Amino acid sequence: MARHETDPRDALRRIAQIANTALKDAEDQVTVSIERRDTDDAPATGEGVGRFVPESVCIPKSLPRRLVQRAARTAVQINPVNAPLLAQAASAGVPLPSHPAFISVLTSKYWGPQTRRLTVSFMDGGSPALRSRILSHMNAWSTGVTFVETRQDGQVRIARSASGYWSYLGTDILHIPRNRQTMNLQGFSMNTPESEYRRVVRHELGHTLGFPHEHMRQALVDRIDPEKAYEYFQRTQGWDRQMVDQQVLTSLDEASLMSTPPDQTSIMCYQLPGEITKDGQPILGGLDINATDATFAQRIYPKPGAPSKAMTLGEYLPAAVADDEEWPESEDVALDVSDLQLT
Repeated sequence: MARHETDPRDALRRIAQIANTALKDAEDQVTVSIERRDTDDAPATGEGVGRFVPESVCIPKSLPRRLVQRAARTAVQINPVNAPLLAQAASAGVPLPSHPAFISVLTSKYWGPQTRRLTVSFMDGGSPALRSRILSHMNAWSTGVTFVETRQDGQVRIARSASGYWSYLGTDILHIPRNRQTMNLQGFSMNTPESEYRRVVRHELGHTLGFPHEHMRQALVDRIDPEKAYEYFQRTQGWDRQMVDQQVLTSLDEASLMSTPPDQTSIMCYQLPGEITKDGQPILGGLDINATDATFAQRIYPKPGAPSKAMTLGEYLPAAVADDEEWPESEDVALDVSDLQLT
């Protein structure tokens, strides 16, 4: 994929700006309630099938602030390329804060180019057919990372009874207590339309692979009318202006981190209505993994036998720093990366 050409010093300055903003303005995560779907035991076709109403807004989960630095160390141990290239900043004469939390913001969450096998468990059960269906969509990214079911304590743990759709980002899942899910698929059942499996399960698995939201690209954010967005999201989601700023209107600049062209049909992109854009045209949003998604994913997670290519600083997005306390500190995972079975 073509790189966006820019002065590295400008890119590093933008990285510093993004990281400082993330550290200053991090907010609690928001879970948006959606309508409950039919249960797993309901018939797959015919009478009794409820109407599916997709009302959830996915917000990737972030770890409690106290774990951000620990998770950054884990990410680097698993995949050294996750570490930010701070020496490059120094050589370019760009002053970057030395605070460990800043470095953590710049640390990405990718699993690395080695082929990996991650286990998946379903915390609230479900029929074999349902579990197999979800797994098939998780593996639809068709990369060197494969997902296989285990009966308990999977590295990826899925729940369907809690509210909303979300996943923790990439290697952060290793720091989630074993009694908590790393991915939530509210109400998914055998009655859920196939189109929603493609749109939602594959999207959330993208977060598990470490991919953030595509709609935060500057070219897409620039299309949004802020005042229209404030009114729309307050009316539909109950968000205040600060939340809209953080989740919709704060972009990651092309000169900073990403190298692929902005893609409004990516599976990682929200669908945003024309009523909030400046030209009245919607941001289409992705309904399935598209060719760009697949190419990028298979580049950083090559299949067995495929040549691997090291990624650079310009091809990583940092996760936002959370300020929420999702669980008590006593439940924090005592993680030893050397003991992990990831392959």
